[in-house]
Amino acid sequence: MIVDCAIYRSGVREDVTGDFSDALDAARDDSGAFMWVGLHEPTEQTFQHVNEELKLHPLAVEEALSGEHLRPRLERHGDTTFVVLKTVRFDERTSDIEVGNIMVFVADRFVVTVRQGDSTPLAETRRRLEANPPLLSAGPTAVLYGVCDEVVDRYGAVAHHVEAAIMSLEKQIFATTQSDVTEKIYELKREVLEFRAAEDPLIPILQEFAKGRVAGCEHTVEYFRDALEGLLRVDQEVDAHNELLTSVLTAHLALLSKQENQDQRRISAWGAIIMIPTMVAGIYGMNFDHMPELHWTAGYPAVLTLIASICLFLYWRFKKGGWL
Repeated sequence: MIVDCAIYRSGVREDVTGDFSDALDAARDDSGAFMWVGLHEPTEQTFQHVNEELKLHPLAVEEALSGEHLRPRLERHGDTTFVVLKTVRFDERTSDIEVGNIMVFVADRFVVTVRQGDSTPLAETRRRLEANPPLLSAGPTAVLYGVCDEVVDRYGAVAHHVEAAIMSLEKQIFATTQSDVTEKIYELKREVLEFRAAEDPLIPILQEFAKGRVAGCEHTVEYFRDALEGLLRVDQEVDAHNELLTSVLTAHLALLSKQENQDQRRISAWGAIIMIPTMVAGIYGMNFDHMPELHWTAGYPAVLTLIASICLFLYWRFKKGGWL
């Protein structure tokens, strides 16, 4: 559906009145104006209504409608620049990173944003840009910068959530009562890799804009450089998170192995202690007529005392050696 549609003259918003085509003609007649159309999960019929006037590339339109299996990229179709961005949102309850898409069509007199998913609404982006008329007066690429900046800001927020989730896992690993969190570590690592697949390909795209290699971005180069710097910081954080999760997993497996070794030593120690009374009882359980101290009055308590003494001695030695 069409979320918002407006004309911007010298960076100032004018709401569209009348037919869509009339609004586009009004934007084209003024060299300092352009139209911004915002769509959210549009139907084919809705997009066709918009495309009748804009004449967008068919392949780009098809991808914008499906929103599936897209990678961040920059394409040029005639006079229109097509940019695909991946959006992310962190679910604190499940530690899942939800990924969506934003497709942006940029031309001289219009910009169309198409959102797939609910991870990054652009209403706040539009309000922030409208509060900065000098930036909006730079043209449609200012809207593209605003969208990229919003996406990068969301990347930074998700990176902080991931860091907090890793710290929580570390506390669980080194807690007094340890629990097996191997599955949680693998799940979070998978989410981080998915996050990296979303943000990393955006770097060369912003580099193209930051270096002024894309037509129409001459007045927004500095802004794109700022967005690029923020993205590079996030990329470093994501790499660090990935490496940290690998270290956390290694430490967790080492602690599990240590715990297993301690359990095995504890079992071996108790087995050695229990072996003493078992061995003595086995010897005296043999049916022979002539055995040492068989008819001795103090034989039974003496044997029990001997068994207890040896068991206590072994317990003391194992306890001192850290086996028990």
